[in-house]
Amino acid sequence: MLLDLTLDDGTLVRYDGAIMMAKTQITLETEMQRRARQRANDLGVSLAEYFRRLVARDLARPETAARVDRIFDLGSSGGSDIASQKDSMIAEAFHSTRRKLRRR
Repeated sequence: MLLDLTLDDGTLVRYDGAIMMAKTQITLETEMQRRARQRANDLGVSLAEYFRRLVARDLARPETAARVDRIFDLGSSGGSDIASQKDSMIAEAFHSTRRKLRRR
């Protein structure tokens, strides 16, 4: 037996009556539980059905890949050329650390 439900956003959710559901227990903060119950009541469904719809909607969305290009060109490097200046940069960092250690 198939049961089709259409969510508020038009998403079609299909339940197969031949497939048994698994019981799941979650813990919510009191205020979140109160608000979820109220929202389920507003929709005219049980709290369990409200959660099933949320999970179905989330799982129906396509996975989005992280856009690594967003981290490029966020700031200025100040014109440093690490390839040609790495030895002096390492020396500066080393001496700076040694000075801090001597002060203790």
